[in-house]
Amino acid sequence: MSAYEIAGQVVAGERWPLKFGVFLAPFHKAGRNPTLMLEQDLRLLEHLDGLGYDEAWVGEHHSGGWEIVASPELFIASAAARTKHLRLGTGVVSLPYHHPLHVADRMVLLDHLTRGRVMLGVGPGQLASDAHMLGIDTARQREMMEESLAAIDALLAGREPVSRKTDWFTLQDAQLQLRPFQDPSFEIAVAATFSPAGPRTAGRFGAGLLSIAASQEGGFDALGSHWGVANEVAAQYGQSMDRRKWRLMGMMHIAETEEQARREVAYGLRDIQDYQAKVLPIPYDASATLDQRIDHGNASGSFICGTPEMAVAQIERLWQKSGGFGTYLFMGADFADPEATKRSYELIAREVIPHFTGQSAGPLGSQDWQVGLSERWRDQTAQALGKAVKDYAADKAAASLGSGTDGASA
Repeated sequence: MSAYEIAGQVVAGERWPLKFGVFLAPFHKAGRNPTLMLEQDLRLLEHLDGLGYDEAWVGEHHSGGWEIVASPELFIASAAARTKHLRLGTGVVSLPYHHPLHVADRMVLLDHLTRGRVMLGVGPGQLASDAHMLGIDTARQREMMEESLAAIDALLAGREPVSRKTDWFTLQDAQLQLRPFQDPSFEIAVAATFSPAGPRTAGRFGAGLLSIAASQEGGFDALGSHWGVANEVAAQYGQSMDRRKWRLMGMMHIAETEEQARREVAYGLRDIQDYQAKVLPIPYDASATLDQRIDHGNASGSFICGTPEMAVAQIERLWQKSGGFGTYLFMGADFADPEATKRSYELIAREVIPHFTGQSAGPLGSQDWQVGLSERWRDQTAQALGKAVKDYAADKAAASLGSGTDGASA
């Protein structure tokens, strides 16, 4: 158990350094050049890598025209070659769409190619239209996800050949040719939105939790119960949950002023919310003006549009509601144009992240100490300057006297 927790509760006044990253579905308005949009995403990850962000999660979708990455593993392979530090996760692999041996094999390969920078995020599949095209009953997706993850877990453990048969996949004496690069394996995290299915699965396997609807009204309200469900199930299976492997995702766009941020999101906020309303069960008012949408987002926390101070307040709010988590993920979407989006991430890295990593504490403490004793330092400096002036005058006088004495002697 963490030194920061007692019986699953975060000790008041103490917090481990938070990590930060991006959850890149991604969201691009249908009809824009997809080649350029994918390049834009890769460049964003390069930018975040340089700014010191910790991780990036890349999604899998097959319909709708907005979320255009069909294989997060392929995207991660490309991103890994262009970054140095970012940890890269599948956000998420929709397990019912794949044979579990293929998922395990591809991730182990990526683990070696990236020298241990990958994470496996899993889910049942978000878009009902994807499941329809694959002939999958949406009512069975969560059950299928658990069946697949159980097989993947057994394959990664590698204790013995795995044989199991379901109505949608078969494993016969299956084993992986390679062990994972990370010891004993890469991290696994399970997506959670509004239902308890994700937390239940995370608890069963002792996996991390990806709360991708954490800032949505229904998702925010469920944060406490989700962690409770995960821990209850974990106890039943002899597992344990770690809050520092809990990731919360939210939507933000930050600028130097709230007015500037509001102007910048006129680029894409309405389009993104219109699309989300078609695929997610979230409250939505199609008739709302842009300003009304922003006002509602800032008031509810579902979309923060404003300043670094507003971003800090929202993350603090999530911390208090959840009881503590490990990583905050920004939803990667075209709320603003690419340049304004990059500036938003820069502002967050400069003004927001140090507040939660503890990196701002040293400089601020030193500043407070210095300012608190500023009169003392001014007096000491003035005395030192005065002494320097007197010493110079004395040296000059001594030199002049010495020069006169030499002349008289001559």
